[in-house]
Amino acid sequence: MEFIYITNNPELAQHAQDCGVDRIMVDLEYLGKRERQKGLDTVISGHTMQDVGKVRDVLQKSRLQVRVNPIYAESQKEINEVIARGADIVMLPMFKTRREVENFISIIDGRALASLLLETPQALVRIDDILQVNGIGEIHIGLNDLHLAMGLDFMFELLSGGIVEYLAKKIKGKGIRFGFGGITRLGKGVLDSRLILSEHVRLGSQIVILSREFHGRAKSLEELKSAIDFGAEIKKLRSYISYLSRLSEDELLDNHKRVVRIVSKYVGQ
Repeated sequence: MEFIYITNNPELAQHAQDCGVDRIMVDLEYLGKRERQKGLDTVISGHTMQDVGKVRDVLQKSRLQVRVNPIYAESQKEINEVIARGADIVMLPMFKTRREVENFISIIDGRALASLLLETPQALVRIDDILQVNGIGEIHIGLNDLHLAMGLDFMFELLSGGIVEYLAKKIKGKGIRFGFGGITRLGKGVLDSRLILSEHVRLGSQIVILSREFHGRAKSLEELKSAIDFGAEIKKLRSYISYLSRLSEDELLDNHKRVVRIVSKYVGQ
């Protein structure tokens, strides 16, 4: 399982790398985000193109991932620049069509891993057509924006209702790596992170984002270190994933049933 930590702070990025985080993500997406998430407890990152190079400079082991904007008039310039500044992985959010994915992959032209953030109902419905595109490096299922766009009450309905499983089967059927959602510290969260990790293992997910709750929304290294032992928390996650990988299919299905029961309590409130 690869863990992604979102930050534009080089000190935080280096500390996360030292603690065993696989990827650091600089988030340049801003187009349409404020309107989509208006009134919600979400963050417009405020990361800049200059941050890409600053974070790149401190990374030796972790890979640098950059989320760009959805396809727009300046996409070619933006993607070329993040690659020039050292991005190993470029992530495209909010795509809706096969043509957008083809355009994205064409611009990358093999210079970085092409990562798709699937978070629109259109992409969900058109997944078979989109998966025909050559050059997709991985797909991450974005639970937050997708559940909002579908008018659902709780983002984990996508997990309990079988949508993530539906997508996982199709993506894995094409031999493409995938991940979904975010994770907080072990045993924490509205839906216990242990159950979420169980679903990752059951479905064959290989990528997850460390949520803001995981690191206490820390904005500086001092603040982070005062909030948690980051390295210890990463080790706890990896240890629990190892434990889950030894469970039988029936045991993982029992955990899935628990997810369904818990999520149902938050629906229609």
